Amino acid sequence: MISYLVRLVLVLLFICFTLISCNDNSAEKEIKTEKISFKKEGELSISRNDSIIVSKIDIEIADNEYERQTGLMYRNSMEENQGMLFVFEDAEPRYFYMKNTEIPLDILYIDSNFKIVSMVKNAQPMNEASLPSNFPAQYVLELNGGMANAWKINEGDVISYQKK
Repeated sequence: MISYLVRLVLVLLFICFTLISCNDNSAEKEIKTEKISFKKEGELSISRNDSIIVSKIDIEIADNEYERQTGLMYRNSMEENQGMLFVFEDAEPRYFYMKNTEIPLDILYIDSNFKIVSMVKNAQPMNEASLPSNFPAQYVLELNGGMANAWKINEGDVISYQKK
Protein backbone atom coordinates (compact mmCIF):
# COMPACT_ATOMS: atom_id res chain seq x y z
CA MET A 1 0.00 0.00 0.00
CA ILE A 2 2.79 2.45 0.87
CA SER A 3 4.60 1.55 -2.34
CA TYR A 4 1.45 2.30 -4.32
CA LEU A 5 1.04 5.71 -2.61
CA VAL A 6 4.69 6.61 -3.20
CA ARG A 7 4.35 5.77 -6.90
CA LEU A 8 1.13 7.75 -7.13
CA VAL A 9 2.74 10.82 -5.51
CA LEU A 10 5.75 10.55 -7.83
CA VAL A 11 3.51 10.32 -10.90
CA LEU A 12 1.50 13.34 -9.76
CA LEU A 13 4.68 15.33 -9.12
CA PHE A 14 5.98 14.38 -12.56
CA ILE A 15 2.74 15.58 -14.17
CA CYS A 16 2.83 18.85 -12.24
CA PHE A 17 6.47 19.57 -13.22
CA THR A 18 5.70 18.72 -16.83
CA LEU A 19 2.77 21.13 -16.90
CA ILE A 20 4.81 23.88 -15.28
CA SER A 21 7.72 23.48 -17.67
CA CYS A 22 5.38 23.54 -20.69
CA ASN A 23 3.91 26.88 -19.69
CA ASP A 24 4.65 29.34 -22.52
CA ASN A 25 5.29 32.84 -21.18
CA SER A 26 6.84 34.15 -24.40
CA ALA A 27 4.09 36.76 -24.80
CA GLU A 28 4.90 38.10 -21.35
CA LYS A 29 8.63 38.29 -22.15
CA GLU A 30 8.25 40.25 -25.38
CA ILE A 31 10.10 43.56 -25.10
CA LYS A 32 9.04 46.40 -27.30
CA THR A 33 11.54 49.17 -27.98
CA GLU A 34 10.68 52.62 -29.16
CA LYS A 35 12.48 54.02 -32.20
CA ILE A 36 14.88 56.80 -31.25
CA SER A 37 14.53 59.75 -33.62
CA PHE A 38 17.21 62.26 -34.57
CA LYS A 39 16.88 65.55 -32.69
CA LYS A 40 18.69 68.46 -34.33
CA GLU A 41 20.54 70.36 -31.61
CA GLY A 42 23.06 72.21 -33.75
CA GLU A 43 24.98 72.52 -36.99
CA LEU A 44 28.57 71.50 -37.68
CA SER A 45 30.98 72.35 -40.50
CA ILE A 46 34.11 70.42 -41.42
CA SER A 47 36.80 72.48 -43.16
CA ARG A 48 40.24 71.95 -44.62
CA ASN A 49 43.16 73.91 -43.23
CA ASP A 50 42.72 76.26 -46.19
CA SER A 51 39.20 76.96 -44.81
CA ILE A 52 37.36 75.29 -47.70
CA ILE A 53 34.24 73.75 -46.21
CA VAL A 54 34.11 70.01 -46.85
CA SER A 55 30.68 69.40 -45.39
CA LYS A 56 27.91 70.84 -43.26
CA ILE A 57 25.75 68.56 -41.14
CA ASP A 58 23.01 68.66 -38.54
CA ILE A 59 24.10 67.28 -35.18
CA GLU A 60 22.79 65.94 -31.94
CA ILE A 61 25.00 66.96 -29.04
CA ALA A 62 25.96 64.48 -26.33
CA ASP A 63 27.29 66.68 -23.54
CA ASN A 64 26.29 64.84 -20.37
CA GLU A 65 27.28 61.43 -19.01
CA TYR A 66 24.06 59.63 -19.98
CA GLU A 67 24.05 60.97 -23.56
CA ARG A 68 27.76 60.20 -24.00
CA GLN A 69 27.30 56.62 -22.78
CA THR A 70 24.21 56.02 -24.93
CA GLY A 71 25.39 57.76 -28.10
CA LEU A 72 23.88 56.26 -31.23
CA MET A 73 23.09 52.89 -29.67
CA TYR A 74 19.78 51.25 -30.58
CA ARG A 75 19.32 53.30 -33.76
CA ASN A 76 18.91 51.53 -37.06
CA SER A 77 19.63 54.46 -39.37
CA MET A 78 20.87 58.03 -39.63
CA GLU A 79 20.60 60.44 -42.55
CA GLU A 80 23.72 61.21 -44.58
CA ASN A 81 23.84 64.84 -43.42
CA GLN A 82 23.49 63.99 -39.71
CA GLY A 83 25.90 63.11 -36.94
CA MET A 84 26.42 63.10 -33.20
CA LEU A 85 28.99 65.33 -31.51
CA PHE A 86 30.26 64.18 -28.11
CA VAL A 87 31.50 67.05 -25.96
CA PHE A 88 33.82 66.38 -23.02
CA GLU A 89 35.15 68.75 -20.36
CA ASP A 90 38.80 68.22 -21.32
CA ALA A 91 41.08 66.59 -23.85
CA GLU A 92 42.32 63.12 -22.98
CA PRO A 93 42.65 59.75 -24.70
CA ARG A 94 39.17 58.51 -25.67
CA TYR A 95 37.96 54.97 -26.21
CA PHE A 96 34.72 54.27 -28.05
CA TYR A 97 33.10 50.96 -28.99
CA MET A 98 30.11 49.84 -31.03
CA LYS A 99 28.17 47.84 -28.44
CA ASN A 100 24.43 47.96 -29.28
CA THR A 101 25.15 50.24 -32.24
CA GLU A 102 23.32 48.91 -35.28
CA ILE A 103 24.87 51.04 -38.04
CA PRO A 104 28.51 51.33 -39.18
CA LEU A 105 30.10 54.62 -38.14
CA ASP A 106 33.09 56.80 -38.88
CA ILE A 107 34.45 58.09 -35.57
CA LEU A 108 36.44 61.33 -35.68
CA TYR A 109 38.51 62.29 -32.62
CA ILE A 110 38.96 66.05 -32.28
CA ASP A 111 41.30 68.00 -29.98
CA SER A 112 40.53 71.12 -27.92
CA ASN A 113 41.48 73.32 -30.92
CA PHE A 114 38.77 71.61 -33.02
CA LYS A 115 41.34 69.78 -35.18
CA ILE A 116 40.70 66.17 -36.20
CA VAL A 117 43.57 64.22 -34.63
CA SER A 118 42.57 60.64 -35.54
CA MET A 119 39.77 58.64 -37.12
CA VAL A 120 38.27 55.18 -37.11
CA LYS A 121 36.55 54.53 -40.43
CA ASN A 122 33.64 52.11 -40.85
CA ALA A 123 33.52 50.88 -37.26
CA GLN A 124 31.53 47.66 -37.38
CA PRO A 125 28.10 47.44 -35.73
CA MET A 126 27.70 45.53 -32.47
CA ASN A 127 31.48 45.15 -32.03
CA GLU A 128 32.70 45.64 -28.46
CA ALA A 129 36.37 46.08 -29.38
CA SER A 130 37.92 49.28 -28.05
CA LEU A 131 38.44 51.99 -30.70
CA PRO A 132 40.97 54.40 -29.17
CA SER A 133 41.94 57.89 -30.24
CA ASN A 134 45.59 58.18 -31.21
CA PHE A 135 45.88 61.50 -29.40
CA PRO A 136 43.96 63.32 -26.65
CA ALA A 137 40.50 64.42 -27.81
CA GLN A 138 37.92 66.73 -26.28
CA TYR A 139 35.29 66.13 -28.97
CA VAL A 140 34.23 63.05 -30.91
CA LEU A 141 32.09 63.17 -34.04
CA GLU A 142 30.19 60.10 -35.23
CA LEU A 143 29.07 59.99 -38.86
CA ASN A 144 27.57 57.27 -41.00
CA GLY A 145 30.24 54.78 -42.03
CA GLY A 146 31.90 55.78 -45.30
CA MET A 147 31.21 59.50 -45.03
CA ALA A 148 34.82 60.38 -44.06
CA ASN A 149 35.98 58.84 -47.35
CA ALA A 150 33.09 60.26 -49.38
CA TRP A 151 33.79 63.78 -48.10
CA LYS A 152 37.59 63.23 -48.17
CA ILE A 153 37.92 64.17 -44.49
CA ASN A 154 41.52 63.99 -43.25
CA GLU A 155 43.37 64.29 -39.99
CA GLY A 156 44.24 67.96 -39.64
CA ASP A 157 40.86 69.13 -40.93
CA VAL A 158 38.93 71.26 -38.45
CA ILE A 159 35.33 71.49 -37.25
CA SER A 160 33.21 74.34 -36.01
CA TYR A 161 29.73 74.00 -34.57
CA GLN A 162 26.86 76.03 -33.22
CA LYS A 163 24.14 74.92 -30.88
CA LYS A 164 20.64 75.48 -32.15
